Amino acid sequence: MTTTKPNPKVDAFIAKAKQWQEEFRKLRAILLDSELTEEFKWSQPCYTFQGKNVLVIGGLKESCALAFFKGVLLKDVHGVLTRPGQHSQSTRGFKFASVREIAELRSVLKAYIREAIEVEKSGLKVKLKKTSDLKFPEEFQLMLDEFPELRRAFDALTPGRQRAYIYHFSAPKQSKTRESRVRKLMPHILNGKGLLDE
Repeated sequence: MTTTKPNPKVDAFIAKAKQWQEEFRKLRAILLDSELTEEFKWSQPCYTFQGKNVLVIGGLKESCALAFFKGVLLKDVHGVLTRPGQHSQSTRGFKFASVREIAELRSVLKAYIREAIEVEKSGLKVKLKKTSDLKFPEEFQLMLDEFPELRRAFDALTPGRQRAYIYHFSAPKQSKTRESRVRKLMPHILNGKGLLDE
């Protein structure tokens, strides 16, 4: 087994972390003892295999996390992986609130890391839902049918932005709330912006 070379940007990230420093060090030690390459992407430590993103570590308010990009493909024989958000299609991960928790799960973590590397070696891909597979809320579909320029602008958005709008418009139980959301965000869509864009 090769040992990964530490990345100086990750050294700086851990040194500047306001919390979870010890947890990051512990996770990093486990990750450096693998075939993964330590990189720094999206302002956080990212671990890759032959150029493919495998996992990231980062800090949350209540915990630090280790997230596998293709976690849904892992067998999760210990039933410990969690979904970061209800609409996450592929990412699954661990959350830790202490160094002790990481130490207790060390062998499980190492097994999951090995499995994630095997997933990359095999070339397995996650079959993601397409925007067209999602059910459009009726209130939004009516607007798309009525305003061709809205349809063109929506179709021009990236699939991730399209899904974010569909989930946002679908969330309310009442039709008038769904319609209100659609009307409020129509200018945003027409300007080519995603739900969270300023």
